Amino acid sequence: MPDETELAALTRGNRLMIADVLAGLDDAQWQAPSLCAGWTVGTLAAHLLQPMLVGFGQFVRVALRHRGDTNRTVDHLARQLAGRPRSQTVEDLRRHAADRTNPPRVGPIGPFAETCIHLRDIARPLALSVDVPAQHWRLLLTHLVAPRAARALIVPGTTAGLRLRATDTDWEHGAGTLVTGPAEALGMALTGRPAALADLDGPGVARLAARIPTA
Repeated sequence: MPDETELAALTRGNRLMIADVLAGLDDAQWQAPSLCAGWTVGTLAAHLLQPMLVGFGQFVRVALRHRGDTNRTVDHLARQLAGRPRSQTVEDLRRHAADRTNPPRVGPIGPFAETCIHLRDIARPLALSVDVPAQHWRLLLTHLVAPRAARALIVPGTTAGLRLRATDTDWEHGAGTLVTGPAEALGMALTGRPAALADLDGPGVARLAARIPTA
């Protein structure tokens, strides 16, 4: 696994890529649903700025209003940030691309993972082929199957009894019922994106599908 400096460099590159994608969208695409339930592409784009623009004190104040519910707090902040002009969101993603954040209980892998996953949360519904390099998915998959994988990224037990094998890069993990597919689809499915299941094959797909929350 790369060290923090290397992860920060990869994260920066991915943020800049996302900004370029967002800059090329039209109004309909900006308002289209993303793979994050209840969020448009524009709301998800704004969410990517939360770690850089929302301080700890502000987050806590909003969390108290929502009785400590982290999901509702994050949703509130994303929608608030999404009220700004599109051009400002894109500009801020570029300006803050190199910012380092270290989220509690997730660590520096969190911002990196977010760029990989959320890029495809935007691109998949819009039928865009843009993606991070396969090596990034290999790094993320290796983290997701590790014993200490961040619970904010993957539900514990998701990979139990499954043998996972990427078909587009040299990566394999586990023993059990086989699931194969592109590294991106494996990563998206393991982090709770049912839309990626259609790109996977093998007798273990049904078992994996049963472990992915539907909402």
